[in-house]
Amino acid sequence: MTLGRQLRRPELPTAGARWCEAALPEGSVYRFLARERTRLFPSELFADLFQPTGRRSVPPSILAVVMVLQRLEGLSDREAVDRFAFDVRWRYAAGVADAVAGEETASFAHTVLVDFRARLRRSEDPDRIFRVTCQLARQVGLVGLRRVLDSAPLEDAVTTQDTVTMLRGAIRGLLWACPPELKAKVRAGLQREDDYAAPGKPACDWTDRAAREQLVDALVRDAYRAHFALRGERLDPRVAEAATLLATVTGQDIEETPDGRFRIFEGTAPDRVISTVDPQARHGHKTAAHGYDGYKAHVAVDPIARSSARPRCRWPPPATRWSPPVCSTTSPQIPKAVGRSPRRWCTATAPMAPAPTWPG
Repeated sequence: MTLGRQLRRPELPTAGARWCEAALPEGSVYRFLARERTRLFPSELFADLFQPTGRRSVPPSILAVVMVLQRLEGLSDREAVDRFAFDVRWRYAAGVADAVAGEETASFAHTVLVDFRARLRRSEDPDRIFRVTCQLARQVGLVGLRRVLDSAPLEDAVTTQDTVTMLRGAIRGLLWACPPELKAKVRAGLQREDDYAAPGKPACDWTDRAAREQLVDALVRDAYRAHFALRGERLDPRVAEAATLLATVTGQDIEETPDGRFRIFEGTAPDRVISTVDPQARHGHKTAAHGYDGYKAHVAVDPIARSSARPRCRWPPPATRWSPPVCSTTSPQIPKAVGRSPRRWCTATAPMAPAPTWPG
């Protein structure tokens, strides 16, 4: 499909356009789009979406205007094309207020919007319509003067994991990410009777407190041994992010007792990772009594222009995340943790790596 261009038809009557110019208020979004349409949506803005030859498309400037008004009025694709076909204000904003019925500039199927949106989504700049409209609206003073903020929790579909499951899963993830030679080196240093092949919790008598404590201590020591095996190695990005995640889950819930054992401390660490499957999800609170696991979405709305900034998801800032612990010993023993807080033995300035893609 090739790029469609809007034709100039000076022979058509202009009654619809003249009526809109007389009746619409000066600050109307329809008048704004009609005046700035060529500047906002030139053909060159959409040239990368189409082929040099083929059937001519509906002009992208018309589709862009329809999509802006559709989003502004909260309409479906079918409702939007009906509004364009029968509402002279929409056609005036698109520059075809007096188009002849049956022409492609007077009406089109709702699937045209579906196809155009898919082309935008596959492109390198999928948000171009939203971006250029907001930029020009700010320049002429239509938006940005007042703003209303709100947020909403987004619950994560990934199951929240306990500390034991995350420790074992992070060790599995590191082994899975390592190339064969490095994997053999890391695996040789682990001492638990576990091949770390299957996902899930390790076998344990969960009714026996001493057995649970022994399991936690053994997992933490294996985690330290795995990190010690990486000393001096040049790590590719996948191994580095797996090592970062292992350091994070090892440090966030663990403290060292006076007799040198490792245990899970009471309480919840700030910015706690809750799953090795989605390391960026966090515990959150909508209210004091309502908690959730996932993300928080923020939206900014201009109450005068009825336009909204692009919604964004937020998780805790990078400055509160941890990087791998630094092993200070030169012997193949367990590096000694210093106290309960992970920030005392893990630096707090490195951003969290993207979620590794290992299974389980």
